[in-house]
Amino acid sequence: MNKDNLTEGMLESIEEELPSVIGMIDQTGARGSSLREFRAMLAYHLGWEGDGAGPEARGKRIRPLLLLLTCAAAGGDWQRALPAAAGVELVHNFSLIHDDIQDNSPYRRGRETVWKLWGIPQAINAGDAMLALAHLGIMRLEHSTSLEVAFRAARILQLACLELTKGQHLDLAYEARRHLTLEEYWTMVTGKTAALLAACTELGALVAGVPEDCRAHSREFGLNLGLAFQAQDDLLGIWGDAALTGKSAESDLLAGKKSLPIVFALNQGGAFARRWAQGPVHADEVPALARQLEAEGARAYVQERAAVMTERALSALQKTNPQGQAGELLAALADRLLNRSG
Repeated sequence: MNKDNLTEGMLESIEEELPSVIGMIDQTGARGSSLREFRAMLAYHLGWEGDGAGPEARGKRIRPLLLLLTCAAAGGDWQRALPAAAGVELVHNFSLIHDDIQDNSPYRRGRETVWKLWGIPQAINAGDAMLALAHLGIMRLEHSTSLEVAFRAARILQLACLELTKGQHLDLAYEARRHLTLEEYWTMVTGKTAALLAACTELGALVAGVPEDCRAHSREFGLNLGLAFQAQDDLLGIWGDAALTGKSAESDLLAGKKSLPIVFALNQGGAFARRWAQGPVHADEVPALARQLEAEGARAYVQERAAVMTERALSALQKTNPQGQAGELLAALADRLLNRSG
């Protein structure tokens, strides 16, 4: 199987595994036509149904692909890891449904969000269902691997969910604060972004049956991949090309987002920090404030931190000794995530 076919095969298998997990709604407890709308809400959010359904609405499935490639690159049978791949993707989508509510976001991937179509109470319930199905789905590893592996995998995913919600708590709590330390920022994004990616790579290694030290390297790879990815995302949020990123480079400043360049500048106590303390930024101020951030060293700092974490991620990946086509694809996926222009 060539490299393109391997990736396509993994993505196709993910799209087959996910509906089988969602179908567990009909295999337990209440069922019938009254739950048709409930199933439709989950299918809509996952990009399978409704206006605009298709590849763009589904997203890139980066997390399950990362998990399967890690498993295969470690010499494992990636097909046995499909229940874990479905689990991490459903956890990711649970978080997106709830994020859209908490951020009051009416659109995701060019379509109206679940809460916008069905209301906030039903959207919260849909997100809760997605999370429950994620945990039920990963326990199907009992059939493709062993009960011991399934139990250990479920614990890894549950711990990642706890870290994810801790990170989200901090993100929401920080909205009311005008100032954050850099340590507080990194604690937040470790939970909000990096924890699930670390779980993906650790789960792939677990299913492959690698030794504990190799599994730790895989986890370190995913964790630093997530941190570098977030730093890069924050960089693009101010200085990115809107034609490539799909969003205005003004959005982070206008939204008052505590992204890394802004947190860095606030800790410098210079002209940017003084303007920030005066209240919300207006659209006509954005170009000058972006230049001020750069002059105060914020852009250089973020680039340096992204480079350091990229090096850590790639070093940890190298220690896992990734093999074959999957190893090449895993390195290529990491490179694509770490060197984005949009």
